[in-house]
Amino acid sequence: MKKLVILGGGYGGLKALLGLLDHQLPEDVEITLVDRNPYHSVKTEFYTIAAGTSADKDVRLHFPDDQRVRYVFGEIAKIDTSNAAISFSNMSEIIAYDYLVIGLGCEDNYHGIEGAQEFTHSVQTFSNARKTGLAVCDLKAYGKVSIVGAGLSGIEVASEIRESRPDLNIRLLDRGATVLKAFDPKIQQYVSEWFVANDVDVLHHANVEYVEKDGVCNNGVCYVNDVTIWTAGVRPNYLVRELPFVKDEQEKIIVNEYFQVPENTNIYVVGDCASSEYSPSGQLAGQQGERVAEVLLAVLQGKQPKKPKEIKLKGTLGSLGKSDGFGNMMQKPLTGLLPRIAKSGVLWLNKRH
Repeated sequence: MKKLVILGGGYGGLKALLGLLDHQLPEDVEITLVDRNPYHSVKTEFYTIAAGTSADKDVRLHFPDDQRVRYVFGEIAKIDTSNAAISFSNMSEIIAYDYLVIGLGCEDNYHGIEGAQEFTHSVQTFSNARKTGLAVCDLKAYGKVSIVGAGLSGIEVASEIRESRPDLNIRLLDRGATVLKAFDPKIQQYVSEWFVANDVDVLHHANVEYVEKDGVCNNGVCYVNDVTIWTAGVRPNYLVRELPFVKDEQEKIIVNEYFQVPENTNIYVVGDCASSEYSPSGQLAGQQGERVAEVLLAVLQGKQPKKPKEIKLKGTLGSLGKSDGFGNMMQKPLTGLLPRIAKSGVLWLNKRH
């Protein structure tokens, strides 16, 4: 049997699996998907869990029910590329592989800032988003929330909490001169004005020196708060950072045009774990997963794979609560209700496909 193991049931891993299951596979192929949870997590919506505006069931989906795939749910302890095996921390089973797809996503990057990991909340995993939501929703009236990082995640978390809890005092610490520095100036201005209108305090040129249990110290000033949420950057899962492969400056594994590790071409890497010219996103990981499926279909049939199609991203969408938003669509910056409706539409389609 040819053993194909997919690590991670996120956007990249799931799309790779679906792409394979859409075709007639050779009889000698055995597929195993490994994930810590018995469901696919819609990570782009974790900010709603953190704000308490969505139920858990709204941001998780069942994995495909197909006899050709076996599911293993557990915490991976090690990816042993020398022996082509996966071991676990919560069970004794060891899974061998002939082909491996790595799509384990990312975790928070605390940049070595003292107290950041110990005293901040996260939205990077389902479990952490739940804990963040509990902490926010349990705050008494007029509690203080600080959000470190004003990229897409920070913006969505801050605006969703504001809509969920109008009574809270919300502070957003932005390292740059403007929020969403990777977006069009029109979008930056729109979002900045939204925060002013909705009484969210934005501190630009932030430089967080350390974090304490009840506060954040920024540029020599310590702000007392009840909950601190970290959205100031990510890096690949630690299991991937430990692998003996060549990586870029962001610790992502460098892959060839087939998304294979050049040193081990039976190993494929997608999503936040793979080096790319594009910024991390669920859309990018999904497209990479689709292309990996096409390559693997050829490889498993003993054929030479064709060069994968070029990645073509359709734009980026963000929310400002349930009825406002922003995004780049058709290479144009858009703000207001239309991009928010489009974001909801994308979520609707993902849930049904």
